[in-house]
Formats: sequence, structure tokens, C-alpha cells
Amino acid sequence: MLSSAARSCPDYHNYVGETYSVSGSYLYQPRYYRVRAGGDRSLSACPVRLLTDNGPGFVTAQPDFTFGLADMRGYQLKLEVISECDSVLLINTATEGWYYDDDDAGNGDARIILTRPADGRLDVWVGSYSGETCDAVLALETYRR
Repeated sequence: MLSSAARSCPDYHNYVGETYSVSGSYLYQPRYYRVRAGGDRSLSACPVRLLTDNGPGFVTAQPDFTFGLADMRGYQLKLEVISECDSVLLINTATEGWYYDDDDAGNGDARIILTRPADGRLDVWVGSYSGETCDAVLALETYRR
């Protein structure tokens, strides 16, 4: 039986988000994905070990997006949210590293830059800081290292 903390966590094991297959060269031009930011899962109640910032936020149980990354060698990957609310960004990489951000993009929006993204599955949750929902866009773009 799962603890209440584990049940409150985002879960990539049994869920897949809206799915896209992308490559480093394809993302060399920014790509935009519409999403409804927010959710009912409190990150504060979740024991996920984050490799970056820690902070509050609310996301859905399932990822908003699941990207199949290919040919990422030699690229950095920037994930950025443009939203109508204070957004948070949570990702789980192909190496099962969890990353979180709240306001690095400025204006209450989130940004994560992976300096050495691995090929494979990348799950992305676009959430909100205080639990509200709002329209948002997730932007992905690569840069040469």
C-alpha cells in the first residue's frame, strides 16, 4: 500500500503525457506546446529527491508531456514556461533525475536548462505555485554546447 505522501506525487511509471519524438536538431528552433498549468498534487507533500531547487507547487499525477529525445549529444536543452500564473516546472529525465524550478524565467515563470540531456524519455509537468490553473505554453529549445 502506498503512503499518502507517495500517492500525492507525480507518477511517470504508470502514466504517459501527450507524446512527442524530437531530436536535438529539431529543437534548435524553439518549439511550443500549449498546456493547462496546475494540478491537484502538492509537491510539498511528495518525497521526490530533486537534483535542483526545492519548492512548492501543484502538478497533475501524470506528466503533461512525454518527449522521446534523440540525438541530443552536443546540445543543451532549455525548457521554459510562459504562463498567465506563477508557474512551476518539474521534469524527470531519461536517467531518472528529477528537476524543479519556480521563477528562473522571470515574471513568475519557470525555466530549466539541462546542460547534457540524455537521449530517451523526458517527462514534463507544468504546474502552478499555489494551486491555481491557467493557460500556459511550454517552450523547448536546444543550443550547441
